[in-house]
Amino acid sequence: MDMRTFVQKVSEQVIAGGELAPDDALRLTAASGPDLYLLFAEASRIREHFKGRAASLCSIINAKSGRCPENCAFCAQSSAHTTNTPVYPLVDEEELVRCAHSAEQNGARCYGIITSGTGIQPGNELNKICRALRRIKDETGIEPSCSLGILDLETALLLKQAGMVTYHHNLETARSFFPSICTTHDYEDDVETIRAVKQAGLKVCCGGIFGLGESFEHRLELAETLRELDVDTVPINFLNPVAGTRLADAAFLTPMECLKIIAIYRLMLPEKDLTVCGGREKNLRELQSWIFLAGASGMMTGNYLTTPGRAPEQDRQMLDDLGMTIGVCG
Repeated sequence: MDMRTFVQKVSEQVIAGGELAPDDALRLTAASGPDLYLLFAEASRIREHFKGRAASLCSIINAKSGRCPENCAFCAQSSAHTTNTPVYPLVDEEELVRCAHSAEQNGARCYGIITSGTGIQPGNELNKICRALRRIKDETGIEPSCSLGILDLETALLLKQAGMVTYHHNLETARSFFPSICTTHDYEDDVETIRAVKQAGLKVCCGGIFGLGESFEHRLELAETLRELDVDTVPINFLNPVAGTRLADAAFLTPMECLKIIAIYRLMLPEKDLTVCGGREKNLRELQSWIFLAGASGMMTGNYLTTPGRAPEQDRQMLDDLGMTIGVCG
């Protein structure tokens, strides 16, 4: 069977409710030229079938920056690296709430409070975040989210009671490739965090970062893990190398490789929200709007953790130009 026929065949299977087999996903990685454009078109058709034409927008605040004891090879906030990333403690409650209002005004429906570090412990920081969550829930129409590192069930329930709707915790890459990226905690710690959050009855936002030196087989392995964990939203990040980190000299992915990742993830995870986040400006360049052609259903708008993003009005204009509306997260 030629590639064109194969792409059409597996696309029809997915739309009919079938699951893309790992071997079929691997074959799709060889798509090129006109067949690759067909893969994008089919991924877009699958997105519209399961998710409609609305795109979800999310926004974050880097609420606590730097001095992270983890040694993730890509991270500008790791204490193992020497970078120009700002270092500061948890911002005050007013700033957390103010940024939530700003995110809502910019069209975001989900707002994430992100802190550096392995995890959050009971005490002043957790209490401050819970107070902010209650106010955000009361004062805005936005869905509060947090990304506070490794989490247990008790803390997840506490955050849920305060108003958190979604917990974000990336696996970053495949289990088999993870030791090449991080050695300061075990992959299973991250998986157990996802399980605890799901047990608490919260939405789960969990994905990874691509361009770390992983193979396409590693990318498919990550997708399989996300499928098994049944997460709600999959953030797709592309490495933007930062001077001073172990991956400072890594090459950017090409736009077509980025889009191929999105498209294959759409076929593997047809009913999930695929949100394109960090690194899209540097890796996709003039093809940023193609993320939706390739099957994405959302994007992060505004600044990222340690690098600037596009102005929110540019992203809204892009959606207008595509004839897409802004929808809900999750």
